[in-house]
Formats: sequence, structure tokens, C-alpha cells
Amino acid sequence: MKIHDPLIFSTDQYKYLKDSICELGNFEIGNIENKLFPDGELYQRITSKVVDRDIVLIGGTTSDSNTLQIYDLSCAMVKYGAKTLTLIVPYYGYSTMERAIKDGEVVKAKTRARLFSSIPQASEGNRIVLVDLHSEGIPHYFEGSIRAIHLYAKDVIIDAIKTVAGEDDFVLASTDAGRAKWVESLAFDIGVTPSFIYKKRLSGEETKVSAINAHVEGKHAVIYDDMIRTGSSLINAAKAYLDAGATKVSAVATHGIFPANSLQKIKDTNYFQKIICTDSHPRILELKNDFLLVKSIDKLLYQYLIE
Repeated sequence: MKIHDPLIFSTDQYKYLKDSICELGNFEIGNIENKLFPDGELYQRITSKVVDRDIVLIGGTTSDSNTLQIYDLSCAMVKYGAKTLTLIVPYYGYSTMERAIKDGEVVKAKTRARLFSSIPQASEGNRIVLVDLHSEGIPHYFEGSIRAIHLYAKDVIIDAIKTVAGEDDFVLASTDAGRAKWVESLAFDIGVTPSFIYKKRLSGEETKVSAINAHVEGKHAVIYDDMIRTGSSLINAAKAYLDAGATKVSAVATHGIFPANSLQKIKDTNYFQKIICTDSHPRILELKNDFLLVKSIDKLLYQYLIE
């Protein structure tokens, strides 16, 4: 499925990425009219002609209502004659519930994948593009004719790591052994030592660091994780590296969520020099400052569209 002269739309939340990608590629911007009925129902109307066009729709599953906006718009775009439909979902918000641990748990990564899979097929095909998923098995949850693409933001992340590390002697660190594969791959590409934390679970809510696999004394520990939410795991990892002799700690993540006052709590620990996240989640743009820096994934998505 090749994209030619795409018409690019976005949900309101992701207008910033749409505008940036269109500026990079001089693509045509699609327009959507949105308004609320008195009862709170969202009215949507696609005001650009989509018939026989390659359509790109950028949106994130940052909430169920935003997920349904993507779904509703996609169904309408196919109804009105889209030739191809490419959904770009920079942040797939259900990826931490990719499997059931306890009996009766709802695996939302799978149920939402089934929702997107039920979008009617455009005449020449549908696909969904996802960035740095929490679990690499998630693309297999999409069914039927939709094709799931997992993009890795490795170049953006390496640039972020080098930015926070500067000229320091550093190790690339992880919050736990679960991220070992990604951290090891990034460290190999950069040419530095990877460091992993091993945890011992004391209870359902409490863990204790049992070991660190690499020598970190006198070095800058740059922690990479695919996602930062409240930052609890990140804070525990930073303390462990500092206790092990690291001179300073910074953090890099693809997806920065930071609900409520999470970012301030992280900063108030005084453990961290800097944090860098990509702009895969719109909240990051509200929070960015001298402590929290942002690297855009616009060139990554643009490159995918033109290849």
C-alpha cells in the first residue's frame, strides 16, 4: 500500500504533529469541523474531499473519548471514498494492559485493537502505525484487513540520550530487567555500557533493588524507559544508581505522560539532572521546561510516509 500525495488529518490533540509533518513534506492539510451539542455529544464533519485520496489520520488513544474520535472519523473517511487509510497513533494508551495477570482482567490492548480492526476497509487498504509499543506482541492483536506497523523511534531516542549525556562518561541504564533488551540494543548502537537493575518483590506494591549488573561508580547514569507515567519506578531506579556511586542521573523516555503533579514530584527528589521525552503524547507540550526537554518524532513519521 503506497501513499501518494496524502491528505493529512488529525484529532485536535495532535494538530501540532499534523502541522509539523505537513510543513516537512508540503503535504495537504485536511480539515474537520468539531462542535459539541448541548448534551455533550461531539459533532464531527469532514470538510475536505476524501474521495479517491490517500488519507492519513493522526490521533492518540490518550482517553476512550479520543480513541472513539479516531474510530468515528476513520469510518466516515472510508464511507466517503478514501482510497487508502493510514492511522498514525503515536501513543497507544492501552499497551500496559497487553495481557491478563489476574483472572477476569480485561486485556484492553486487544479489545481496542479489535475496535480499530473493525473499521471498514478503504478501497486499497487500511493500516495503523504505532510507535515504541510497551509490548512487541501488540501488533498481532489487530485482525482482518488492517495492517499494523510498529515504528521504533531509535534515532530520536539516541539523539536524546546524547543530548543529556553531553561529554560525560555514562552508562545507559534501565528501571528494571524488563527493559533490558531495548537498553542493550541502544547501548550497543551508541557504544556504551548497559546497566540493568534487578528487583525483588516484597509485596504487591513494594519492591527492593537486589542488584545492579554494571559498574556505575563515578559515572552519569542515563535511564531509558519506553514510558514515564507517575515516575515511581524511575525514582526508585535513580536512587539505586546514586546509591551505587553514580555521580548524576538523567532520564529519557519515548512517551511522557506525567499525570497530575507527577513531574514535580520527580523533580523534587533532586535525583535528576534532566528528563527528555518525545512529543508522542500531547501532555508533554504543556509541561516542557528547562528540566523537561522535548524531541519531536515528526521526522520519523514523515520519513515513514514518503518511503
